[in-house]
Amino acid sequence: MKHLRGFFSRLTKSRRMMAISAAIVAVIAVGGFLAAEFLPGKPPPSASSRPAAPVVTTTATSSQIATVKSAIPRYSTPESPSDGTIPARWYGAVSALPVIGQQPGWYEVRLATRPNGSTAWVRAADVTITSTPYQVVVNLATRHLELLRAGKVIMDTPAGIGTAQDPTPTGHYFLAFFEAPISSGYGPFIIVTSAHSTTISNFEGSGDALVGIHGPLGSDGAIGTTGARLSHGCIRLHIPDLVQLRDIPAGTPLTITD
Repeated sequence: MKHLRGFFSRLTKSRRMMAISAAIVAVIAVGGFLAAEFLPGKPPPSASSRPAAPVVTTTATSSQIATVKSAIPRYSTPESPSDGTIPARWYGAVSALPVIGQQPGWYEVRLATRPNGSTAWVRAADVTITSTPYQVVVNLATRHLELLRAGKVIMDTPAGIGTAQDPTPTGHYFLAFFEAPISSGYGPFIIVTSAHSTTISNFEGSGDALVGIHGPLGSDGAIGTTGARLSHGCIRLHIPDLVQLRDIPAGTPLTITD
């Protein structure tokens, strides 16, 4: 992570986006550390016509993604007043959020903000819904990253993870956006996730500490075939393995387990 100095000032400049497939444009920032903002919004309609429990929208084969069209109100429940806004762009990247629940006219989504695990409800009219067949799972116990498509593992690779002092945080997150690499050691791109470090709150004056997925930064030998604990929380992969994540859309679920 020591090479990430100056990242946040770069986020306010040009070249924040790069095409990563014909169908997917991933907006770019770096595997370092970030935040978001909130504003008041319009009250929700009556709850009388809605079921009490949300419908889970993540299955073994696909997950829904809610893309924010513009800055929109967020709600703790569909019945509550708005408690802020979700920005259309987060550090220059389109807000593409995994859907974890649904009621008529409403979606429950994961957020990229601290604290880890933050969620909110949004009106269906305020977002565009797409789906992804992908899921990414990082197992800290085995020091491996798995890529699943339609519920089937299509890649299982060793990973460099956080040390005991600066661990990679466990929980349910998502791939937020892609960033052009700072150097060749990062590989062809860096994936910024919504996971925040639980031990670092202000990495090198950046104001936050987000976990990224990127190349080995010269640690290929240490990662080897078994993985290793060697980062400040980011997930390092051999570059050929990182390339396999090239076409995964922003908003794809990420689970980090121990």
